[in-house]
Amino acid sequence: MIKLVVLPGDGIGPEVTEQALEILNVVAEKYDLNIVKEKGLLGGAAIRESGEPFPQATRNLVAASDAVFLGAVGDPQFDHPESKVRPEMGLLALRKFLGVYANLRPVKCWPQLIEQSPFKKERLKGVDLLIVRELTGGAYFGAKGRKKDFAYDTIEYSDVEIRRIVKAGFKLAQKRRKKLTSVDKANVMETSRLWRKIVLEEAAAYPDVVLNHLYVDNCAMQLCLNPGQFDVLVTENTFGDILSDQASVLGGSLGMLPSASLGDGPALYEPVHGSAPDLAGQDKANPLAAILSLAMFLEMTANCPAGARDIENAVENVLDQGWRTADIYENGCFCVGTRLMTEKIKEVLLKSR
Repeated sequence: MIKLVVLPGDGIGPEVTEQALEILNVVAEKYDLNIVKEKGLLGGAAIRESGEPFPQATRNLVAASDAVFLGAVGDPQFDHPESKVRPEMGLLALRKFLGVYANLRPVKCWPQLIEQSPFKKERLKGVDLLIVRELTGGAYFGAKGRKKDFAYDTIEYSDVEIRRIVKAGFKLAQKRRKKLTSVDKANVMETSRLWRKIVLEEAAAYPDVVLNHLYVDNCAMQLCLNPGQFDVLVTENTFGDILSDQASVLGGSLGMLPSASLGDGPALYEPVHGSAPDLAGQDKANPLAAILSLAMFLEMTANCPAGARDIENAVENVLDQGWRTADIYENGCFCVGTRLMTEKIKEVLLKSR
């Protein structure tokens, strides 16, 4: 039995999680997987219910789980400078509570969606990269404060925090094309100098992996100029947050990007996109990132790689047929909503059983 806690969250989160779970049910039945699902509150939805973005009831559910599936967090009701409690605080607290330190964000340029990217076609050829972002340290968790017209956010990293994410990057590169790019700012930042020192130390244990270093500003430029050069990128929290959103343009839309966050306990799976409150309740959101996040769950937690491949193949099949949500629509295709896109995925899966 696999215990999966579902945290729909805010905005389009409840819609995309509901549809993704429909797909999971089809695959679970095919492979006879016993997945027990329980729902909890996080983010703005939790604040309205309990006054806290990550309430104790949700903590209890998460602590007893094998994995967590999150929709999205963010609510404009709490989005002003003087807010004492914000939905995003719940997400950060959840990650810290789980101890998930490695955020995996695959970026694939689906050939069916090349026209959706602002990049030239020749630059998108062969783009298939994985950003490995450190998730529990850096400026988001360091000392911070504000006094009148002065504010500070401190970037803090320990040897242990850097070493474990770097090892994860090397191990993932070994399973892919054996290329690792370490992204830092070692020319000006002390934390980056420690980062680079540790990367070089760990590299000795992975002689089969080709290692190179890039400053984060150069990496951002290279993601535009020659994204096909990258296999696995490993970097600290803030840099990874920014670079993965930038890289999403390569795939045509944030609505196509899944993610997994791994540690030593339950894993966290979530689409990269935000809560998009302007689309909430309108059946317009792209469910594919959420669906593909559950494909990662099947492979990494449920130990069902065949089920993961089934979902990925179904997504490719549906894109081949020309079905598109609004964010990836192009002339000549069929523009559909959240539910119908999910139905199309389900149809393909049912035919292949």
